[in-house]
Amino acid sequence: MTQTPLGARTTSASSPAAVVDGKSAVARVLSLERVEYLPCFPANPLIEACAHVGIKPIVTRTERVAVNIADGFSRTARDDRIGVCAVQEGAGIENAFSGVAQAYGHSIPVLVLPSHAGRGRTALPPGFDAPANYAHITKWAAQMTEANAIPALLRRAFTLMRTGRSGPVLLELPNDVADEGFTEPAFAYDPPPRRRFGPDPADVRKAVSLLRTAERPVVLAGHGVHLAQAWPELEKFADRFGLPVMTTVAGKSAIRETHPLALGVAGVTATAMAASFLRRADLIFAIGTSLTKWWMAPPLPRNARIIQSTIDELDLNKDHHLEHAVLGDAKVVLAALCGEVHASVASDSPDVATEIALLKDEWIQEWSTKLKSGQTPVSPYRVIYELNRILDRDNSIVTHESGSPREQLTAFYESTAAGGYIGWGNSTQLGYSLGLALGAKLANPEKTVVNVMGDSAIGMVGMDLETAARYRIGIVTIVLNNSGMAGYESYMPYAVDKYGAKDLTGNYAELASALGVHGRRVSHAGEVGEALRQATAVAATGTPALVEVITAQETEMPVYWEA
Repeated sequence: MTQTPLGARTTSASSPAAVVDGKSAVARVLSLERVEYLPCFPANPLIEACAHVGIKPIVTRTERVAVNIADGFSRTARDDRIGVCAVQEGAGIENAFSGVAQAYGHSIPVLVLPSHAGRGRTALPPGFDAPANYAHITKWAAQMTEANAIPALLRRAFTLMRTGRSGPVLLELPNDVADEGFTEPAFAYDPPPRRRFGPDPADVRKAVSLLRTAERPVVLAGHGVHLAQAWPELEKFADRFGLPVMTTVAGKSAIRETHPLALGVAGVTATAMAASFLRRADLIFAIGTSLTKWWMAPPLPRNARIIQSTIDELDLNKDHHLEHAVLGDAKVVLAALCGEVHASVASDSPDVATEIALLKDEWIQEWSTKLKSGQTPVSPYRVIYELNRILDRDNSIVTHESGSPREQLTAFYESTAAGGYIGWGNSTQLGYSLGLALGAKLANPEKTVVNVMGDSAIGMVGMDLETAARYRIGIVTIVLNNSGMAGYESYMPYAVDKYGAKDLTGNYAELASALGVHGRRVSHAGEVGEALRQATAVAATGTPALVEVITAQETEMPVYWEA
C-alpha cells in the first residue's frame, strides 16, 4: 500500500483510513509548521513523537530556559516560524511559568505544550491546572480533550499567534489523549498565514498632515516594529519624511543605528541624541509601542502632541492623551504613510542629520574616557567598546541582561543591522538572555550571537551552558563579573554594611570549562578585544564560548531624565 504523503488532503477510497494517535497528530502538525527544534524537559510523550518526524529535541537543564529558547527563536526567525516547547505536567509546567510570563510581556508567539496526567484527573487537587493558571499570561490556554480535535486546535493556536497582538499559547495534552487513536481519512492541515490589518485611510491622511506641519517631530519606535518585521518600512518612512528616530529598549535596532536619522535608545538610560531630540519635540509619532508609563520608559515632554500607532486598541489613551491614533500592523501603517506622499518631503533632513552627527560625536567624546579605559578592574564600558570594534555587527545578534548590563549596553552598543539586537525588559527576569541567545542561534545559525550578562544573572541559568555545549549551539556569552550587585547598597545599606548582602563570588570561566564550553577569564582591559575575537572564532566552529571579564562596580550611567 502506498503511504499517504504528509499533509495530503485525500486518501484512496479503496484504502483503509489510517489511525492516528494524539501525539502523532501534534507532531505531524508541527512538522508542517516547519518546526525543527523542540526545547523540552522530559517527560512528555511529544518528545518521542516529534523525534520520529525529524524534530530535534533540545533537552535543557531547566524548563524556564526551554521556554526562553523558543522565545528567542520566535523573535529572530524571519519567515514566520514559531518557537515551540514541551514540558511535563505538574512540576514541569509550574517551573515554566516565569518564562511564559516573560514572553507574554513582550507579545512573543510561543507554543507551550505541557503533558497532563489524564482527562480523569483534570482540575483534581493537588494536580496543577495549567490552562486555568496560565490564562492570564497567554493569548489562549486550553486542554486537548479529544485526539480528533487536535488539528483544529493547533490551527486555531497558530492563527492566534500570527494575528493581531501576538503572545504565547498553551495547549495541554493529557497522556490518554496522546495515546488515543482516531481515524482520519484525510489528515488535512494547512499552516495558517500571518494576517495583517491596516489603518483607516482617513487616519493616515491626518497623521501625514500633523507630521508635515510639526516643527520638531520625532519618531519613537517600539517592539511592534520587530514583531511586524517592518524594518525596511521604518527606514523608508524616516527618509521620506526626514524624521529622527529613537527607539524604546525593546525596539532597539528597529532602525540600524548607523542610519543618519537614528538617535539610539531612550529608556532608563539613553543616548544624548535621543534625550536632546525628545526634550524639544513638539510632536511624537509612536509606532509599535504601548506608551506605558513606567520606570523603563522615558518621560514624554508635557507639551508635545502624540500620534500613536499600535496593533492593539487597548494601548490607545491608556497612559497618555493622544492627539491622534492610527490602528494597525506597523508594517502596513508605515507603508500607508509613505504611500500618502509620492515624493520625499524631507527638505530639511540634512540639517537634522548634521545635528544628530554633532551630538553623537560630542557624546562619544564625553564618554570616551570610560569607553577606552585601561583601568583595573575593567570598566564594563570598555567591554562594550571592544564589542563594537570586534564584532561583524552586520551579521550579529546581540542581547543584554537585566540590570546594569541592559542600561550600559543599550545605550552604547551600536547595532548596524535592523533587527540585530534583542532588547527586552517588560519583565526583567535575571538569566533571560541565555535562552534568548540559544534560540536566536538556532534560528540564525549563520550569525554570531552574543549575550552579555552579569554575575547575578549567570547564577540563575548557568547550568544551561551545558545545553549549549551538548547541542553545539555556538553562542558567545560575556559575563561582567563585578563580584556583586552594583548599586544595591542604596536599597539595603544596613544589610550590605553589616552582612555583605550584595556580595557574590564565583569563577564562571572555570564553570564554563567544566560544562564543555570554551571559558576564558580576563582581568586586564588590554586583553578584552583579543578574548572576544577568540571567542567568536571558537563559537563559529559550534563550540559555545564564555568570556568572563573582572569588572568594576560601575554606577555611572547615561541617565538624562530627572528622578
